[in-house]
Amino acid sequence: MSPAPTIAAIVPCHNEEAAIAQVISDLREAVPEMAIYVYDNNSTDRTAEIAEAHGAHVRRESSKGKGNVVRRAFADVDAEVYVLIDGDDTYATADLPRMIEALHSGPYDHVLGVRQQTTTSAYRPGHELGNRGFNQLVGSVFKSPVSDMLSGYRVFSRRFVKSFPALSREFEIETELTVHAMSLRVPQIEVPVGFKDRPEGSESKLRTYHDGFKILSLIVGLIRHERPMMFYGVVGAILGLLGVILGLPVVFEFFATGLVPRFPTAILAMGFVILAFLAWLIGLILDGVLKSRREFSRLHYLSLRAPDFR
Repeated sequence: MSPAPTIAAIVPCHNEEAAIAQVISDLREAVPEMAIYVYDNNSTDRTAEIAEAHGAHVRRESSKGKGNVVRRAFADVDAEVYVLIDGDDTYATADLPRMIEALHSGPYDHVLGVRQQTTTSAYRPGHELGNRGFNQLVGSVFKSPVSDMLSGYRVFSRRFVKSFPALSREFEIETELTVHAMSLRVPQIEVPVGFKDRPEGSESKLRTYHDGFKILSLIVGLIRHERPMMFYGVVGAILGLLGVILGLPVVFEFFATGLVPRFPTAILAMGFVILAFLAWLIGLILDGVLKSRREFSRLHYLSLRAPDFR
């Protein structure tokens, strides 16, 4: 068995024959000693063949979706430093040495490549606006600012990778990576990186509205799991408000006449109030579970060897 590489690049690919050769060449030029792992995700073109011809380690993941690729790669590849970069040749590999140096300088566990357009059409219409909205939403909920949470260009330490559960299946994986770093409060830093148009013949797999709703759904789910008091507190407040709005007229009428003529409304209002208290109770219980889960995750993270970049 060959020794584990110090630096490993993980390149998820699906039908990227127009770009993959250039990506491998650029990565090798940027960091010559880096091992390059191309994960072919059900390509129907010559992506895997071209990657092999250019000296990359080619592995195949049959379950469709970038999240599935990252999950598999993080489990299989053993290294001290991990680079995650898309295989579409849109990210500036010339910035990679700076990102690795930033990881060493902390030392940090997560370096996020914040995209800076080098061409005016690098972002598809709506993507930049949606990304900015997601950044503000996640940053405000998790109390940690982020400039480009959907970036596919990142550098990690070994203990970040081996403590990351990777539950997402598709493009939501970037959101999960970002929230994992925020929830575990690992040391992290952002580095600006160049971002350009795809090469001719390469098409984006990101579907603006379909994947946007998936990302939003994941964020809501993560808020429910990682901020249960906030989530169920809001749900309880809404239910309680509905109960008060429906119930107050019934109460006023009772004090004025001594009668409850709108009995169904009174029952409905009481039901909303009971549900509100149940929501708050669920939030309180899950908040205690969350604390125990975070303590376990933190202890697992600490059980992994700290990066030694001296």
